[in-house]
Amino acid sequence: MRDLRGKVAVVTGGAGGIGRAMGRRFGQEGMKVVLADVLAEPLDEATRVLTDEGIEALGVVTDVTDYSSVESLAKQVVAHFGAVHVVCNNAGTGGVSEGYMWEHDLADWRWGIDVNVLGVIHGIKAFVPILLEQGDGHVVNTCSGNGGFAPLARGAMGGPATAVYPMTKAAVLCLTESLYTHLEMTGTGVRAHVLFPGGFLNTGIWESWRHRPQQYAATQERRTPAQTLDKVLDRFESAGVHVEFTPLETVADQVLEGIRADSFWMMGLPAPSDQVVSAKAASILARGAPDYLVDVLGKHAESSSETEGGKP
Repeated sequence: MRDLRGKVAVVTGGAGGIGRAMGRRFGQEGMKVVLADVLAEPLDEATRVLTDEGIEALGVVTDVTDYSSVESLAKQVVAHFGAVHVVCNNAGTGGVSEGYMWEHDLADWRWGIDVNVLGVIHGIKAFVPILLEQGDGHVVNTCSGNGGFAPLARGAMGGPATAVYPMTKAAVLCLTESLYTHLEMTGTGVRAHVLFPGGFLNTGIWESWRHRPQQYAATQERRTPAQTLDKVLDRFESAGVHVEFTPLETVADQVLEGIRADSFWMMGLPAPSDQVVSAKAASILARGAPDYLVDVLGKHAESSSETEGGKP
């Protein structure tokens, strides 16, 4: 699918961050864009901005944790535009847990799994049959090197990184690999892709706790303050690391180019983080210890009394 003009793209998590950037980029290519998000006001604003730019856009409030909501999204897209050609399962929530994984609130696990994993499954189940009936189309699932490559050992604030987020992203990679195989078996023109947004991204996922739904309300009292992007940047600065954000437009370009090139792996240029993949493969083949695990600063993990609410 090289000529995208007039085609229809659906992006979950479309009210901000990567999703909003993808929606805008698709629209600039002449596509009709459907932004879906659980946050109604930001969604309305994002849709209005695209419309003001001359992009034919539709905003649909959608809760990806609820299959009936995603199914309704699919029906509304087809009813409004008559077809769908690109589906980006992009909605996600970041890590909100503190301490070691056995200390994580069960509500954190449920929230992460329901959004990051079931949200992708719901998107596949609701949209792939439509794409198969058409005979072509693309499914793009947003992953992360944190989990897709290997889990970060130490988090942005210095303590043990949440186990919830990387576990869900490892699942997204496995889901997408399986989807690719299943589609290949049918002989269809529908294609599967996995997106690894590279670099450091300035998105709301760092502060997902600000939009935590009541149904996933924490059941444990926090011992440490909730993470903010400013605090994360302060830690990088104190470690002597200068942060340069990857433009979200670059990620959106990556998706567009990946669709046109029919690339399963939607990844940026080779980066230092790629070394984790080689090191992990070497560890597996040598039946060795997982010494490829690093912290968010790219340093190898080691024992330390510095924790995010965990007891050393």
